[in-house]
Amino acid sequence: MTKKLYTVIIFSENSVGLLNQITIIFTRRQLNIETLSVSPSAIAGVHKFTITTFADEDTISKVVKQIDKRVDILKAYYNTDEDLVHQEIALYKLSTKLFIKMQGVEELIRKYDARVLDMNENCIVLEKSGHYAETQALFKELSEKTGVLQFIRSGRIAITKSKVERLSDMLAAMNDKVNTAANP
Repeated sequence: MTKKLYTVIIFSENSVGLLNQITIIFTRRQLNIETLSVSPSAIAGVHKFTITTFADEDTISKVVKQIDKRVDILKAYYNTDEDLVHQEIALYKLSTKLFIKMQGVEELIRKYDARVLDMNENCIVLEKSGHYAETQALFKELSEKTGVLQFIRSGRIAITKSKVERLSDMLAAMNDKVNTAANP
């Protein structure tokens, strides 16, 4: 079976201990979580977990079904990169002295569409948003040219290419069903 990167999107209320319950499901299937981010969604009171992992489709389907059965979960889905618009953010801390001495600093920043977040006499902090390969390429080039003092990459943030969140469609259908039952 071929493993590929899947993005699991989970909608829930903000419940204590829910992240632990979700990660246990991945652990039981021996799946490593590559990235994880959690934030409020576009729907008031609903939080969105975005998790990436390498798996085969059969395994990820089972994981999502198991997550979806949890009482605290409103809905869980899995997607491939083709279904999503996604980004990561990376921060790079470099020695100011070495960075200024480096040839082609301006071209490097333009090439990677990076921006300077902070600069002082000791260090400079660059920010790059993009896909994993893009943020990793800048890291590699900076490491070779000046050395990187600190580096951090966020988890993937993603939205589906569809017009609205899938959860919005599901909630609207449930609302229609309730209204139809109440007003026959």
